[in-house]
Amino acid sequence: MVQSKKKPEATAPVTEAEVEYLSKRHRLSPAIVREIIRRIGSSERAAVEREIRKGMARR
Repeated sequence: MVQSKKKPEATAPVTEAEVEYLSKRHRLSPAIVREIIRRIGSSERAAVEREIRKGMARR
């Protein structure tokens, strides 16, 4: 049996205050912000805001 050498990426725990801040700032629901964080695999604020801006440019 072959095992992958790639370690699973652990995302830093996201505080609810951070999710709430981003959702209010960008006028999104907290669920959307959590989904973006889960999809990109990073809870870094700059990365999340970059993804939000990319999504808003598509609308």
